[in-house]
Amino acid sequence: MTKPERLFDCIDRLFEKNPDADLLAAKENGQWKIYSVAEVKQKVDQLSAGLLRLGIGYGDGSLEKRDKVAIISKNRPEWLILDLALQQIGAVLVPVYPTIGMPELEFVLNDAEVKLIFVNDEDNYQKALSVKEKTPSLRDIYSFERLAGPKHWETLMAPIDEAINAKIKEISAKIKYKDLLTIIYTSGTTGKPKGVMLSHENILSNVIACIPCLPEGNVKALSFLPLNHIFERMITYFYLFKGGVIYYAESMDTIGDNLKEVKPDIFTTVPRVLEKVYDRIMAKGAELTGVKKKLFFWAHSLAARFEINQNQGAWYNLQLALANKLIFSKWREALGNNVRCIVSGGAACQVRLIRIFTAARIPILEGYGLTETSPVISVNRFEEVNRLFGSVGPVIDDVEVKIADDGEILCKGPNIMMGYYKRPDLTADAIRDGWFYTGDIGVLVDNKFLKITDRKKEMFKTSGGKYVAPLPIENKLKESIYIEQAMVLGADKKFVSALIVPAFNRLEEWALKQGITETDRKALVNNKLVIQWYKNIVENFNQEFGHVEQVKKFELLPNEWTIDTGEMTPKLSLKRKVVMEKNKEAIDKIYG
Repeated sequence: MTKPERLFDCIDRLFEKNPDADLLAAKENGQWKIYSVAEVKQKVDQLSAGLLRLGIGYGDGSLEKRDKVAIISKNRPEWLILDLALQQIGAVLVPVYPTIGMPELEFVLNDAEVKLIFVNDEDNYQKALSVKEKTPSLRDIYSFERLAGPKHWETLMAPIDEAINAKIKEISAKIKYKDLLTIIYTSGTTGKPKGVMLSHENILSNVIACIPCLPEGNVKALSFLPLNHIFERMITYFYLFKGGVIYYAESMDTIGDNLKEVKPDIFTTVPRVLEKVYDRIMAKGAELTGVKKKLFFWAHSLAARFEINQNQGAWYNLQLALANKLIFSKWREALGNNVRCIVSGGAACQVRLIRIFTAARIPILEGYGLTETSPVISVNRFEEVNRLFGSVGPVIDDVEVKIADDGEILCKGPNIMMGYYKRPDLTADAIRDGWFYTGDIGVLVDNKFLKITDRKKEMFKTSGGKYVAPLPIENKLKESIYIEQAMVLGADKKFVSALIVPAFNRLEEWALKQGITETDRKALVNNKLVIQWYKNIVENFNQEFGHVEQVKKFELLPNEWTIDTGEMTPKLSLKRKVVMEKNKEAIDKIYG
């Protein structure tokens, strides 16, 4: 079989190999509906035909004239079918997060001059409808669910005759390796969204480079990270080129149930989801009594000492094997009992979690990249020799990394974006002499393993002239079962401080034992005993940091930071500027 040149080549390759193989699956009316390769290919071709009849397609092949189509939807088979259908007729998919704010949505649709929008449900339809009048290019809205307002997406399906088939083939033949595939607008933590232009080469080179990094053979995957994000989209094509079936989780709330039903070999996640899984496991362990509780925490303490690529002796190995049989087997059952590995990206994962899960025979492979790098720059490999706790693994094939004099990670390779759409100024600033400036600070350990130490923009200087990297301090604070979220401050100030969101379920349990009966969160975080308890926790962690980095003061906040309330990006990164604006009073209290 010839080497693939375009991302959509995957469907023909799969069809040639086995048209009857399972490819995509999703819940419909409470039951899993599985789509074969042949069914997916037929739907892709019919949708391509329908879009061509609407006049949507390749145009003259230039960036501006190729038609743009937006999607606002949760993960589902139709998402991928639309992506493939647009690709093979030369149109460009512009994915939009369902949680996007109205001003950002209006900006994206107008900047990309979107012609059509595909939505998931009534909420997304209303969102799209509300900006329709302000988007002159927008012709129509289609929905995947059957709704009263928009046209159903299946009304676009057109029969495939020889003429339309020849037309699809004629257009797809024009699409080359280096041609634009998609524009992904990064929500960013500040400013207006930027349209990252990614080509077939960008994503396909990333897919091929990642194949040797993960387990061999066909895989069954569960997909729940938003497909709008390049991480999940790239890994989707990884599954398709590698051979496998993708099950789409019903929602973020049903992941636990879906894991048990699907029993996947692999899934991708962000650290926030792993932290919540771990917290639930620990909460269940805390509920145990007697011998069972002792066994649980004995196993946990063993796992916390685990080291990769290091034999800790026959006695430790024997104990860990026993812990795996008695305790960790139940952890694996909760994930479906078949997970060969979990790939984590999007933000820094606590080393403690990776260590404990890996000891429990649930390897977590942390990787690193950005939307602009399609996304993978480096990843810890499935084989242990190429894994290092605390690192984001070795750099992938065909990609180069160098560390600038100020510590910034620079990257070069076929995965580097074409540029920012309509923003040559921003492109010139981000890519210099062929090197993409990531904005992250890092080091190469043993000249092999990349380690991220902080975001360049997030590092700050105290009024005493000392640089502080907030990320390691925040991650350390979050190791406490009583801390849900933390943000470290101190730019141009005399000392480092923190805003802390307690893990309220744990705090309430603790408070009850102390005879504190307040259930109102505002009252709880202002309780003197509670403040003293958190002071002890913070002072305990301070011992692990240098004098300048130690958190001298903190404020407890009554509400969690979320996407809906605006403090988190859709990939669950902290919007520091928003947090600071919303908590000005608390910050003034710290530094007043």
